[in-house]
Amino acid sequence: MKKMPLTIDDIKQKIIDLKGKEVNLYINRGRRKVSSYRARIEDVYQSVFTVKNCALESVINTYSYNDILCGEVKISND
Repeated sequence: MKKMPLTIDDIKQKIIDLKGKEVNLYINRGRRKVSSYRARIEDVYQSVFTVKNCALESVINTYSYNDILCGEVKISND
């Protein structure tokens, strides 16, 4: 059986469910450059969401739902 692909709305709903929780982020920056860190999802907007790095409280990054859809950003809540 074939797995149904995720849509932007599915991804957005999962991010809304994880808002305020700590997650592991894996960011593929290209050319075998992958970074990962523990972060908290701070805010959810129409086309982007913001995360705050748990180790560096002053660092806030913004990602789009399309980044997750394309596989550039992966979120794990383990």
